[in-house]
Amino acid sequence: MKRIMIDQEKCDGCKNCSIACMQAHLETKGTVYSVDLLDVKNEARHAIVSNGRGGYVPVFCRHCAVPECVSACMSGALKKEAATGHVQYDEKRCGVCFMCVISCPYGNVRPDRASRTKALKCDFCKNDNEDPNCVKSCPKKAICVEEVDAGGIAV
Repeated sequence: MKRIMIDQEKCDGCKNCSIACMQAHLETKGTVYSVDLLDVKNEARHAIVSNGRGGYVPVFCRHCAVPECVSACMSGALKKEAATGHVQYDEKRCGVCFMCVISCPYGNVRPDRASRTKALKCDFCKNDNEDPNCVKSCPKKAICVEEVDAGGIAV
């Protein structure tokens, strides 16, 4: 199983990963130059926040071995895929209770800003065979994909 891993020390807060994530989730596919940063519908599925000391903390979904968001989801909109270990979200099944938001220990799952009618979280760019856009776009290599076992431990 593959997981996104972060080296916080390398992150300089450039947010290339955020723009790449937005580009991967555009309604009409396009390039990074197609991303309208003023459009509230364009949101990254992660956050880069200041640590208050001149550094940055990348907040990404951990696709946990035992995901609290899945356990809290009463409608079954969040499921952990057995084959990949990734936690995927089905907007059509979502009851908009946001128990997933409350239960995520990393603060990654959140309501969308545009409609507040769906949850946003990393979907690994729905691509299990190659690295997600955030990983490919990080110039500092602060974000990488590692192979992990079922317990989330790097192998």
